[in-house]
Amino acid sequence: MTAPILPLRVKDLAYEIGGKRLIDGISFELAAGPRSVVLGPNGAGKSLTLRLCHGLITPSAGTVEWTGAHAHAEQAMVFQRPVMLRRTVAANLSYALAARDVKSRDRRTRVNEALERTGLGHLARVPARVLSVGEQQRLALARAWVLEPQVLFLDEPTANLDPASTRAVEALVTGMHERGVKIILTTQDLGQARRLADEILFLHQGHLLERAPAEEFFTRPATAEARAFIAGDLIPEASVA
Repeated sequence: MTAPILPLRVKDLAYEIGGKRLIDGISFELAAGPRSVVLGPNGAGKSLTLRLCHGLITPSAGTVEWTGAHAHAEQAMVFQRPVMLRRTVAANLSYALAARDVKSRDRRTRVNEALERTGLGHLARVPARVLSVGEQQRLALARAWVLEPQVLFLDEPTANLDPASTRAVEALVTGMHERGVKIILTTQDLGQARRLADEILFLHQGHLLERAPAEEFFTRPATAEARAFIAGDLIPEASVA
């Protein structure tokens, strides 16, 4: 049995480019179980926070600590615009498994299961790059699913999708959560946050302003910035400095 990699502990995390601090002193701890949605307006630092936690970029200060020595192999990430390999749908999944040194005799079973669960079985032999945007995002989720990660990061995975494709992606995310995968998702879509979140981390201008259970956040936000964001108003600037 694979050793658990959670909780994730983030302490005093900071990231800056050209002297501008884009993430400023963020601290939190994420445990297994609840779906954690990182919510906030454009430029809040949501995507950067995910990339820092996933290890794609190095923080300017602070720490990101996972439990266990091989945490990165137990994570997957789905981006807003996924990269498709110049291969068939099935071969995209098989390649992901080969990169993790999964034995060839086990790959076909896992690929077929992932295709079935994501509704892509009929497209198995189709080149991935000719799929629709929604189908490509489902393939990106299938690539994550086939790896059986403990933690799945999703960076605004439905930002470019129509409502039907959004529903399909959200259903897959829910399915992975129900199988025990820790979901950490960014969005600026309040409706999506209400549908998917168990807890909210609210970011604004690189600061973590609130962390609360989803129901509490939406009914009793603690900061003026969160109240304005939920109401669709302009967010006050002065109190985040």
